[in-house]
Amino acid sequence: MRKLQRLGRSLMLPVATLPIAALMLGIGYWIDPNAWGGDNQIAAFLVQAGDAILGGIPILFAIGVAIGMADEGDGTSALAGLVSFLLITTLLSPGSVSQILNTELSEVHTKAFGSISNAFTGILCGLIGAFCYNRFKNTKLPDALAFFSGKRSVAIVTGGISIVVAFILMFIWPYIYGGLVAFGEAIISLGPWGAAIYGFFNRLLIPIGLHHALNQVFWFDLAGINDLANFWAGTAGDGVRGETGIYMTGFFPVMMFGLPGAALAMYHTAKTTQRKVAAGILMSGALASFMTGVTEPVEFAFMFLAPVLYVIHAFLTAVSMFVMAILPIRAGFQFSGGFIDLFLSSRTPLAVNPWLIVPIGLGFSVIYYLLFRVIITKLNLKTPGREDEDYADEESKFTLATGDFAAVAATVLEGLGGAANVASVDNCITRLRVEVKDYTAVDEKKIKSAGVSGVIRPSKTSVQVVVGTQVQHVADELKKML
Repeated sequence: MRKLQRLGRSLMLPVATLPIAALMLGIGYWIDPNAWGGDNQIAAFLVQAGDAILGGIPILFAIGVAIGMADEGDGTSALAGLVSFLLITTLLSPGSVSQILNTELSEVHTKAFGSISNAFTGILCGLIGAFCYNRFKNTKLPDALAFFSGKRSVAIVTGGISIVVAFILMFIWPYIYGGLVAFGEAIISLGPWGAAIYGFFNRLLIPIGLHHALNQVFWFDLAGINDLANFWAGTAGDGVRGETGIYMTGFFPVMMFGLPGAALAMYHTAKTTQRKVAAGILMSGALASFMTGVTEPVEFAFMFLAPVLYVIHAFLTAVSMFVMAILPIRAGFQFSGGFIDLFLSSRTPLAVNPWLIVPIGLGFSVIYYLLFRVIITKLNLKTPGREDEDYADEESKFTLATGDFAAVAATVLEGLGGAANVASVDNCITRLRVEVKDYTAVDEKKIKSAGVSGVIRPSKTSVQVVVGTQVQHVADELKKML
């Protein structure tokens, strides 16, 4: 499970490059909404620049996963991932396979090997590169070959392993590809119900960090759906107006309006003496959710304190996905379903009535607010500001809201049991991921006093601290202290 969580986190490294593609494509489509660069040189420049990033998604995954899965964030692992990707995609191209096997490929095999450069292959190559780095980075060779010792051996070993993997894939890839396509077609055949099922499990997997892996199936070309890339490629790609975007549109009402409504309900139901502290967490999380679609700061504020609310949230996400799928509304994003992506995508070729997201979203905001407020009060749920004990440790005068990341890191480190109890520290987009030696030494209340959104204990040796979008600054300070 830990490896899968780490993979999910690693996938976010290349995904983090997509917002710049959205920015360039969005501006390009706004400048020239009719010809999409055909009538304006600046628009054409921006659209082509954005397409360059979208077209490179497989290789971005190969490099990003290699870095994310490596023991250290060393560029050697990225080089190994790139070597693996170049070898496998070249050896498994239709022309190479036909020449190697000395036979003419069938239409099915031609299509399968013609699609070898995809997100699935990128992830596989990244894993190969990371494995070779972790396993062979300290290799020692005889003096005559000493130049190739250590990290210099990683790319060489990666090449050898990649050739073996390519040989194996030459015979099994058509079946893997056929299975992935069949899965994608099965989901597509369910129409709005398929979107609803995806939305429900997308939210349920967030606690263990595997929602990123699920997203690859629907947003990229892992199972033939490729909803995100097709949406931004417009009519130049395989997108279909009125259909493409079905696995993204439903997130906008939830992220921009629903969760902020839930945050407001939790604030209004907080104890009067604790509302100020609760507001600092809930309102900043609501703003992040509305503007950028980063939902974890709000979700983790009630996910473990009131699980019943989180199940309701997952169900409402499914409802939103279903409703938006049956209505003539389509919008897309490159990062997440926030206002920035909605604005940038509103004039893309495949956008359909994106303005209707606002009134529908306001309706979801009311639903979230009323449901959360009623259920919290009726069941006396211990959401932020309603705990029996003080929500924050009054001994700590520093919180995340002050922007003093060194002080936040110091408080978190103290709550983790000190430097001697920390085995490793890493981070994803919103969470610190820490491995500890003695789980009994961890003081969750102390950690929360830094103003973080929550603390998760996936196992006896793992601690995840939900910081929010400022997590990188806290992680950097924490690593300095270690």
